Amino acid sequence: MDYKVKAPLDPGFMPMAVIARDFDEKAKAAGGRNIVIGIVRNKGYVSAYEAAVYPDNAGHDAENIAYVERLVKTLLWVRGGWKVIIAGSDVIGAAIKEAYSVGGSREFDRAFMSRVYERDFEVEIVPIEKAPVTAESTEPIGRHLDGCRIGFDAGGSDRKVSAVINGEPVYSEEVVWHPKLNSDPEYHYSGILEAMKTAASHMPRVDGIGVSSAGVYIDNRIMIASLFLKVSDEDFERRVKTMYTDVAKELSREAGCEIPIEVANDGDVTALAGAMELNDTNVLGVAMGTSEAGGYVDGSGNITGWLNELAFVPVDGNPAAAPADEWSGDIGCGVKYFSQDAVIKLAPAAGIMLDESATPAEKLKAVQELMANGDERAKKIYETIGVYFGYGIAYYARFYDIKHVLLMGRVSSGEGGSILLENARRVLDVDFPELAAKIKVHLPDEKSRRVGQSVAAASLPKLNK
Repeated sequence: MDYKVKAPLDPGFMPMAVIARDFDEKAKAAGGRNIVIGIVRNKGYVSAYEAAVYPDNAGHDAENIAYVERLVKTLLWVRGGWKVIIAGSDVIGAAIKEAYSVGGSREFDRAFMSRVYERDFEVEIVPIEKAPVTAESTEPIGRHLDGCRIGFDAGGSDRKVSAVINGEPVYSEEVVWHPKLNSDPEYHYSGILEAMKTAASHMPRVDGIGVSSAGVYIDNRIMIASLFLKVSDEDFERRVKTMYTDVAKELSREAGCEIPIEVANDGDVTALAGAMELNDTNVLGVAMGTSEAGGYVDGSGNITGWLNELAFVPVDGNPAAAPADEWSGDIGCGVKYFSQDAVIKLAPAAGIMLDESATPAEKLKAVQELMANGDERAKKIYETIGVYFGYGIAYYARFYDIKHVLLMGRVSSGEGGSILLENARRVLDVDFPELAAKIKVHLPDEKSRRVGQSVAAASLPKLNK
């Protein structure tokens, strides 16, 4: 594989963006044709994606299958859906169907999507003449600035809350907590309620509550969220699914009036924060924190209803060296490249030995302190993540129409964030100049970067009049 900007601490890195570019060129040169991959989600919405592949049964079937498997994986976690349609190749379709069968290599993805969309997962194979066509829908989100609002951002290492009056934050705080390590949902509930009450104490009243939180949400219900990783399935159904609305009800009882609440995935709120700050559209937001969160605001300024779970999107195609994430078991996915896990993973290669007894957040903080003191080893970590990110953006651009990428989250804090940004831009300039001319990558100022999501979250609910 030939690409121009190497990751300093990861010589085996094989960017999916370059794999895809090379595959396109070679398949077309070999007289290949396009297949269509359709992803069906709730309400019958369909996303259709064309991909160039080699002809079937011409000596390239294994290459086709390996490549399309990564595309299907990407599309499922970008778009979200309970059904995959492969149009134009029985050979590829059969392989994808096997991968997403019970006991198949992508069983985790199959089970996840089934749970989110509350449908049995399917793979359908059809001739190219019956290829699916895109049928999408978008909706406005947030940008409501009137009144006294609480914005809450639930991270895996800390929770942030802001009190916002007529669009201006009057109070913000961050509190360290450990939701992923606690199995008792009362720990989560009391932490969320405490944060809300703290923000409320800095305003004359509470008119609305907006929540930015990692996970998948339908009608303000928590369908799946890594914050509750240790909570049993029984407690999740009983106590967690309606936790945010339950908090709103408790605050409403105390206030003597109904307080509206709106819950959104933290990635979508990242994108919303970017769109509001930039006063533009086609914004891909990426938050590098405990995990990687993604969100997207389209050309109309709306969210798409897509899943945007970039943590599970593959960005490294090295089958021998790409690390596996603990949840899905798959290799090369964004969570290991664009989160605190990436910093921890790269520390030994940089010659930094971290305290094994420390929490992941404490390990990240230790590297950030080294970076603040000008440690060259720590600098190499951020240079490497920056190279990862530049190639990650180039891959994401195959699935999103992007004008702006907004980088947020704790990993991007401090001097390390600036180094990360510089190297991401360098990748685009050197290896993808056509994208560099179109896409601007932004790093908000420190205050916006740390609490911007909670402030944007405050704008989510439309107030009762």
